[in-house]
Amino acid sequence: MSPTAGPEVRERIPGPVWVLVAAAFVIALGYGLVAPVLPAFARSFDVSITAATMVVSAFALMRLVFAPATAPLLRSLGEQPVYLAGLLIVAMSTLACAFAQGYWQLLVLRAVGGIGSVMFTVSAMSLLIRISPPAIRGRVSGVYSSSFVLGNIVGPLIGSGLAGLGLRTPFVVYAVALVVATVVVWAALRGSPLADPDATTGNGPGLRAALPVGAYRAVLVTAVVFGWVFAMRVSLLPLYFTDVLHQSTSMAGLALAAYALGDVLVMIPAGRASDRFGRRPFLIGGMAILAVATAALTLTDSTPVALAVTAVAGVGTGLVAPVLQATVADVLYGGRGGTALSTYQMSQDCGVIAGPVIAGAVADRFGFGPAFILTAVLAAIIAAVWVGTAETRGSRGLVADG
Repeated sequence: MSPTAGPEVRERIPGPVWVLVAAAFVIALGYGLVAPVLPAFARSFDVSITAATMVVSAFALMRLVFAPATAPLLRSLGEQPVYLAGLLIVAMSTLACAFAQGYWQLLVLRAVGGIGSVMFTVSAMSLLIRISPPAIRGRVSGVYSSSFVLGNIVGPLIGSGLAGLGLRTPFVVYAVALVVATVVVWAALRGSPLADPDATTGNGPGLRAALPVGAYRAVLVTAVVFGWVFAMRVSLLPLYFTDVLHQSTSMAGLALAAYALGDVLVMIPAGRASDRFGRRPFLIGGMAILAVATAALTLTDSTPVALAVTAVAGVGTGLVAPVLQATVADVLYGGRGGTALSTYQMSQDCGVIAGPVIAGAVADRFGFGPAFILTAVLAAIIAAVWVGTAETRGSRGLVADG
């Protein structure tokens, strides 16, 4: 069914949300600082390319492994302590990476950082779900998602410059930035009645309660494919521009920038519009655009056309990202944490881990075209899933509602 447009909502975004938005920008910017130099730093210890990529995978793998532990942590401690502890774990492990004396030290330290990463990711999402006014969930999600994208755009630019000061320098800068962010978030949220759960705040829904809800099942499969698409963007897309279109690494970086530009241009408008027109049109349309644009990459050998198509694919993911997060809030609203929320995060991490492995193997054996077609088919399937899924806008917790 087609959702009817709701009234235009003028409600303001709460102050604690803006604190989390600012912190998200710093986190994403810092991640972008170390991302360009991490493989080269690993290779400086005279290891293979496969071993160097394992440093990146270890971070994502530990996020996946530790995600189930976040639910009991949030139940017992609340979001703020877990969020701040997660930031400090990533800060300390990143600083230690700067002084790593061998490959295995670097691998272990990056894995520890993955634990902190999932702690602050899940706790931030739990806090956003709890404190965001239901009528403007989409707008909040759009602003929050955009802060990550902007950080990911600016971070690599600064990181590439810092790399000239040595491969270890970006790790030190990122660690210091995270410590500053931790202090600022602690000070800003310390007296907030919204961010501090009182005794009446219950726990979020568990997986057993959430799985019977069709919208939650649709969220899980969307998260897997969305994680896959994100990983494909940073792993396979640059290689396509260098290996197939025979462009420089600078042009590959421009392709990532074009994708990010498409993302950020539509995120905030899409989130806001989904509060009025519903989530499904943007989830369906975004996944359909992503599918068509990804498949279209295989039909051109023109670099300008490929860049344009890449930007269109970014528009597709930009339509989905904030609306998917708002849909999670629609479904799981009420309480803090919960295994249903951590399972959602695990689903996305599964896609991040599996995407480069499976699509990379397809590209190695059959070429980039089939790998992109596989990704396009998955996106089209998700669009079809949401065609048959009920609208969630306006809910105060579908799981709680039964």
